Amino acid sequence: MYYQPEIETMSAKALQALQLERLKTLVDYVYQQIPFYQESFDAAGVSPGSIACLSDLAKLPFTEKQHLRDGYPFKLFATELGEVVRLHASSGTTGQATVVGYTKADLVNWGECFARALVAAGATAQSVVQVAYGYGLFTGGLGAHQGGEALGCTVIPISSGNTRRQIQCFKDFGTDILCCTPSYALHIAESAIEEGIDPPQEFRLSAALLGAEPCSEGQRQEIETKLGVRMHDIYGLSEVMGPGVACECTQQRGLHVCEDHFIVEIVDPQTLEPVADGQWGEAVFTTLTKQCSPLIRYRTHDLTRIMPGECDCGRTFRRIDRIMGRTDDMLIIRGVNVFPSQIEEVITRFAEITSQYQIVLTNHGPLDQAELWVETVLDFPFDEIRKLEALRKEIAGELKSTLQVAVEVKMVEPKTIERFEGKARRIVDLRIRK
Repeated sequence: MYYQPEIETMSAKALQALQLERLKTLVDYVYQQIPFYQESFDAAGVSPGSIACLSDLAKLPFTEKQHLRDGYPFKLFATELGEVVRLHASSGTTGQATVVGYTKADLVNWGECFARALVAAGATAQSVVQVAYGYGLFTGGLGAHQGGEALGCTVIPISSGNTRRQIQCFKDFGTDILCCTPSYALHIAESAIEEGIDPPQEFRLSAALLGAEPCSEGQRQEIETKLGVRMHDIYGLSEVMGPGVACECTQQRGLHVCEDHFIVEIVDPQTLEPVADGQWGEAVFTTLTKQCSPLIRYRTHDLTRIMPGECDCGRTFRRIDRIMGRTDDMLIIRGVNVFPSQIEEVITRFAEITSQYQIVLTNHGPLDQAELWVETVLDFPFDEIRKLEALRKEIAGELKSTLQVAVEVKMVEPKTIERFEGKARRIVDLRIRK
């Protein structure tokens, strides 16, 4: 089933023609409307007339998050503020906030993209969609909300938090589609089980669209088992649009990119040269239809790859793999590059520990140290020191075998690691800066 079959099953030739037409219009548009792009194009020796085919996109310079920060708040807007009907912004916790604006047409396109994701996950106009992403300047809640309304679903705008009420809504309102972060979905499941509820039997959930943070295959399986749902990874970021840029269909073999609205490139994060389909690299997006906050070749720092081949669902949009991590989340442990998602993949192999973990960074002298905190499940005999130490050594051995580097492991009691209602806090940086 498709939300817009004439678009989602478009032939490659027709799609490429549409993308080229929209790319030409976009490049001329940003050159005329946004001084930053006129200056960057001129500096690179390119102009709107330089685009004759899709491969010419590579002639254009990249856009970085710092460019958006430098343009705070509205210098990268292509429309007058009077045409803007909504503003969203990043938290700004790692620097100046980035601000994006939406015209009425931008919101319609966003709603359609998220509606496609809902249908790809099996939702219909009769579905009850519970949106447990946060509402506000973060794009998650409102993006999922308008997607549900575009499809004609019954939408519960509960936002994140108040987990007991989330569970009550599942039971009372017959929620069948959940939208939130993977870590919060797992927290909801664990909270329900602690209350004596059997989610697969007592909830009507059929699918969960989970995003905003990486999720390992082990964590996916845990969520699906405990909630009794099929999990669909959904991808988006505020600067590009919000959730709905790409989403898994029922095949769960990669996320279909809404290629009528976005061009995705995968580049080597060091050389910035394109990599072949199937090879991992950094995702770079160009927005083809945004009116207020268009972007040319925006570097996401998200690591993924183009999935080769066609999908059995019949959609012709290309697929990206689930996000492995971010280039700026990479840890260097004793000279070895390690991503939190790799650690998560290992710890989910152990039934004796939960999927909750934190990586605590410290420094002793000139070297950075990383200690992995993992907590045992409720029924593990934590006070039996021999069993606890044997489990710790087994986890440390599996990490070393997989990552090719030794990681210090600290076992902690159940519920020691703080749960979050939005994105999980996986890295705790206690390093002393001199």
